[in-house]
Amino acid sequence: MSFFSTVRAASAALLVCASAAIAETPVLRAAVLEFGTVNWELDSLKHNGFDTANGFQLEVQGVAGGSAAQVAFQGGEADVIVSDWLWVARQRADGKDYIFIPYSKAVGAVLVPGDSTATSLADLKGGKIGIAGGPLDKSWLILRAYAEKVHGMDLAAETEQVFGAPPLIFKTALQGELDGAINFWHFLAKMEAGGMKPIITVDAAARELGLDPETPLLGYVMHGDMLRDHPELVEGLAAASRATKELLAESDAEWDRLRPRMNAKTDAQFDALKAGFRAGIPADAPVDEDAAARMLALMAELGGEKLIGSATTLPEGVFVQPGS
Repeated sequence: MSFFSTVRAASAALLVCASAAIAETPVLRAAVLEFGTVNWELDSLKHNGFDTANGFQLEVQGVAGGSAAQVAFQGGEADVIVSDWLWVARQRADGKDYIFIPYSKAVGAVLVPGDSTATSLADLKGGKIGIAGGPLDKSWLILRAYAEKVHGMDLAAETEQVFGAPPLIFKTALQGELDGAINFWHFLAKMEAGGMKPIITVDAAARELGLDPETPLLGYVMHGDMLRDHPELVEGLAAASRATKELLAESDAEWDRLRPRMNAKTDAQFDALKAGFRAGIPADAPVDEDAAARMLALMAELGGEKLIGSATTLPEGVFVQPGS
């Protein structure tokens, strides 16, 4: 055999081995909102090879909304989705074995126009508040409880609410049609970059109510049998997510690479989105389940069965804790 024939044979053997290795790498299918901010993390995770370095290959499926992701997950078409742990607690209380890996603790605030004289929720009495989502939005419920405790105010009864999709609240708020607005954190970042100002953050309201704002609200949701049968995949996803967060916490260059995906119209919006994501990175530590139980109790009191179903207390096994 000639030298070149030997090289070709060796190369072919290497390709076969590489293909076999790729084929044997477990695939995790993630169904996420097509234009959601989680895509920034997942893009960075895949681009930097944090999935394969942790023993799996990530496949991202874009879906139109959170309910579509839940349908895909419940129907076996996805292995991972992003949701809040209150939904996971509700599902576990109903007998479904889902688990939660923390992803983000980012929450919102109440913003008012830049020229508004309002400095507290009490100043919004008789005004119009825009709220992304519906009456059971968690931030809205926390702010209602805060207003009652601090100001003796029934925020729902003493203001007019406009419920709508995040882009609609974003647009109407910036046009000055609302006295205050509550939106998802990335829309709030853009609204603040556009001149609006916060009068109360959900973090501050949560602290006043005895809650712990360090409790991560959003996370990756997986099936419990994955943790039992393939714990290395659950641990691998958690490790890959943490490695990605550490990169995004430090590297401005990585954010520059992601900028085309971020729909940032201005440098101010880009900087606000980057800062907001970084502020939402949860601590690399176990979730305080006592603090989570207090939040669940408050959500049960305010949102009732429509929000948390039969999960009046924190079911065991919601959170994937280090070493679990």
